[in-house]
Amino acid sequence: MISPAPPASSRRSTSPGGRWRQSWLIALAATLVLLTAVVIGRQLSSDPGPAGHPAAAAASPAGSPASSAEHSGAAAGPSGSVPSPGSSPADAPDPGSPGTPVMAPRSPATSVFPAEDVVQMPGKVPVKGSGEFQYATTRGPVAGPQGTVRRFKVAVEKGSGEDVAAFTAQVRAVLEDSRSWVGAGRFRLQLVTGAEKADFTVYLATRETAGRMCQLGGTNIRIGGVPYTSCRATGKAIINLDRWRKSAPTYVESGTSLAQYRRYVINHEVGHEFGHRHEGCPKTGGPAPVMVQQTLTLRGCNPYSWPRRNGRDFSGPSL
Repeated sequence: MISPAPPASSRRSTSPGGRWRQSWLIALAATLVLLTAVVIGRQLSSDPGPAGHPAAAAASPAGSPASSAEHSGAAAGPSGSVPSPGSSPADAPDPGSPGTPVMAPRSPATSVFPAEDVVQMPGKVPVKGSGEFQYATTRGPVAGPQGTVRRFKVAVEKGSGEDVAAFTAQVRAVLEDSRSWVGAGRFRLQLVTGAEKADFTVYLATRETAGRMCQLGGTNIRIGGVPYTSCRATGKAIINLDRWRKSAPTYVESGTSLAQYRRYVINHEVGHEFGHRHEGCPKTGGPAPVMVQQTLTLRGCNPYSWPRRNGRDFSGPSL
């Protein structure tokens, strides 16, 4: 069926000028639509999205919770611990001593230590390794405000189940901190590779290897026939893997974190390398100087991990 033509009164005539205006309006509308699509596309490609969104995870920088798989800030290791949200009150920076690492501040997202609610690592600890060591392969910056530079290496026993990069990151985090030995300005420290000459080495060893190394250095670390503590031999700060993973009763019973114990034991054994001897507790109920044998007894003090406090050297009576 053919529709009848519309009444004459409803027909519209289009002049040349009207046709030009219609074409111009159509082109303008198409341009606006195209520009809007471009802007929206750019926003979608650049916006990482809210936390937990896949785009946010893909855009997260290295070391952030979305991309870091290892509490050390390095490749995932066997300990399975998670990034620390920060120090607990017992180990927090003191007023006047911000505790910022001399080399650079570390954000909570990139903490290299186990979380502050971790007191011990789960699982069995390897008793014996290969007796051979893998060394850190990177060189660090010179840390400390002034003084002679002392260079150190970091090594982990093969067969210990520990990652050398993870251990190195924690050793550096301690020794480069202004609350540690470099803060006094008497000397500076620098990590060097295993192939370079160094003044001392920080070792992480299974208890059997640590026992032999310490015995050769003149120190018996056995308790009940088992190599128990860590030690220092000339040019060597030897950390016992048992203590590195399980802490010590003095810390565990007080609920003090494994991260704080690790800071303590590094500072303590390296302190021996710098000539410091064991000390007593200066005030019952106060913080323990780092050269107290905190693995065995706090002597009436509370756990404390650093050789400096309130911007000054912190020590106790000589023993």
